[in-house]
Amino acid sequence: MVQKASTKLTDMLQQAIAREIQVSVQYMWQHIMAKGLESAEIADVFEDAAIEEMKHAEKIAERIFYFDVVPTTKPSPIVVVPGLKEMLEADAKAEEEAIDLYKAIIKQAESEGDSTTRLLFEQILADEERHHDTFTTLLGK
Repeated sequence: MVQKASTKLTDMLQQAIAREIQVSVQYMWQHIMAKGLESAEIADVFEDAAIEEMKHAEKIAERIFYFDVVPTTKPSPIVVVPGLKEMLEADAKAEEEAIDLYKAIIKQAESEGDSTTRLLFEQILADEERHHDTFTTLLGK
C-alpha cells in the first residue's frame, strides 16, 4: 500500500525539488563563471555544492514519486550575478530559504506521522546548514 501524504506536504516537497534543481544549476554556473584571485578554491566549493544539491533533488523526487505524484522538473528562478561576493551572498540567501522550508517540511511530516519524510529532510537540512556555513564563512561573516 502506498503511503498518502497531504496536499500541503506534497506541495512543500514540490517547492523543495524546484529549489534543489535551481541551486544545482545556479551553483554549477557559478563554478564555471568564477573569476579572480580566489576563484579556484571557491569554484570547487560551488561545484561540490551543485553535485550535492542534485543528489538532494533525486532523493526528494523519489519521495514525491513514492506518494504517486509526478515530481516537478521546473526549477525556481536561477540567480545569476557577477562577482564572487555577489554569488556567495545569493547562495547564502538561497540556503537560508532552504533551511526555513526544510524545517517547515520536517514539522509538517511529523504532524502527519511521516517519519520517512521527516528523516530525509533532517539529513538534507544538515547539508544545507553546512552549505550556509561555508558560504557565510567565505564571505567573512
